[in-house]
Amino acid sequence: MSRAESVAQQSACLLDGKGHSRPLAWDLITQDVPSKGTLWLQLDYTQEETQSWLRDESGIDPLVLETLLAEDTRPRCFVHGGGLLVTLRGVNLNPGESPEDMVSIRVWVEQTRIITVSHRRVMALEDLARSLKDGDGPLDCGDFLVHLTQGLARRMANVLEDFDDSVSALEDEVLVQENFQLRGSISSLRRQAICLRRYLAPQREVMVRLQTEKFPFFSDLHRVQCREVADQVTRYVEDLDSAKDRAAIVQDELEAKLGAQMNKTMYLLSIVAAIFLPLGLLTGLLDINVGGIPGMENPNAFLIVCSFLVVIAILQAILFRRMRWM
Repeated sequence: MSRAESVAQQSACLLDGKGHSRPLAWDLITQDVPSKGTLWLQLDYTQEETQSWLRDESGIDPLVLETLLAEDTRPRCFVHGGGLLVTLRGVNLNPGESPEDMVSIRVWVEQTRIITVSHRRVMALEDLARSLKDGDGPLDCGDFLVHLTQGLARRMANVLEDFDDSVSALEDEVLVQENFQLRGSISSLRRQAICLRRYLAPQREVMVRLQTEKFPFFSDLHRVQCREVADQVTRYVEDLDSAKDRAAIVQDELEAKLGAQMNKTMYLLSIVAAIFLPLGLLTGLLDINVGGIPGMENPNAFLIVCSFLVVIAILQAILFRRMRWM
């Protein structure tokens, strides 16, 4: 298989500036396409053919390539030469995966070319491809970036709403039951909140940067739209902080209830031990193997001793109650 055929397994299309796109053969992407529309390439950075093409034929600066091909990235945004590099994160909605294991997507935007690089499936990119197929897609590079950030934020909304519902359910559950199993559920939710916030907080900074930087392909309308997305992401971060604090309060309340329950149990055990301590002392004394034990010759001695021990236990209980130990 030739390099062109290998890389052609990735996606290449041409945006016509009217909301539609048409598929493009890989051997045509190096031709002069600016007059025909905006080129969009979707690449998988783990494929050797993709890495070779990016290094040898894409014409992208090595500084940008280092980020595009990195194993792990955090949301960031910077201008380099005539292009813009944006790395973003989206919730992982792939089957069998955890949403907090956020998917990385790297975007290199030039005046007439867009390169999106990822490895795992990104639902927001699929939404974009679907909208282009329906004729309601982005018109140019700036519009593409806005649509992508909006799609990522929209996908996050449902996940964060479910997360908030889970915290509310735990709050109600703690009120009606007290068990150690809830501790694992609360700890899991707190870990999820930390993982989500780890990427959402810097992604908010990316959105703020996009609305302040000056790009030739970014209009004032695009900046206004980015401001709306930035407000959404800010609200998501605040919701995560609130949910994390609520989960911490729920955990503290559960720990307090479990601690009170344990203290009550230990208190009752201590009372029982205190009552039986003198009784054990007396029975221990009567159990020694020496002469002169009282009642040795009396056939009713056992009943008398048992009655005596019961009376002592009752007197102790009365004494403890008056001393408010019980």
